[in-house]
Amino acid sequence: MNIIDYADADLMALDVAQLIAGELEDALMSGGRATLAVPGGETPGAMFDDLSGADLDWDRVDVMLTDERWLPEVHVRSNARQVKERLLTDRAAAARFHPLYAPAERPDDVLADIEAGLVPCLPITVALIGMGTDMHVASLFPGGDNLATGLAAEAPILVPMQAPGLSEARVSLTARVLNGALSKHLMITGNPKRNALEKAAHMSPEDAPVAAILEDCTVHWAP
Repeated sequence: MNIIDYADADLMALDVAQLIAGELEDALMSGGRATLAVPGGETPGAMFDDLSGADLDWDRVDVMLTDERWLPEVHVRSNARQVKERLLTDRAAAARFHPLYAPAERPDDVLADIEAGLVPCLPITVALIGMGTDMHVASLFPGGDNLATGLAAEAPILVPMQAPGLSEARVSLTARVLNGALSKHLMITGNPKRNALEKAAHMSPEDAPVAAILEDCTVHWAP
């Protein structure tokens, strides 16, 4: 992995937005479509604000989440809600969004249908990935009930996830799909996450899931 340090989170957000916009533009020059995968959480919010105004052919960009809570989009904790409010605005409003949630009691009831909608968007062009201090990546959590499936070489596109401490079920892209991205960026802030990342680099993905995606990944860190 390659680690880029920034003086503060605002500078990181602007730089990452410019990098991603450039990578998407390069991909779109071929005349086809491009796919951007993004996380939820607080860290990417400012970057979404910066990227939403990028001068791109957004109508040829597919946007998906790296993971989602099994909650309706109107819920305050929905990752889709944040993406629509902060990324899919301004010029980026023309992008095509592919949600990872559909109305159903359990992810298993509709996961096959959601996966079918993602197949034409793969491989991912640019994946922006988040990480927790517990070293989870996307919604691949240490101790998660389907972690082994999510890390498997022949994993499906999506995996449902329940783990200790989670208040609702999750759905996550698997490590195989994240690693299939043409470009991977991990964006983190604060010393606790930096310390966790450096620790994870010497651990197995079963104990530190983020270790599964670090090869050929650019890490962006700000205090």
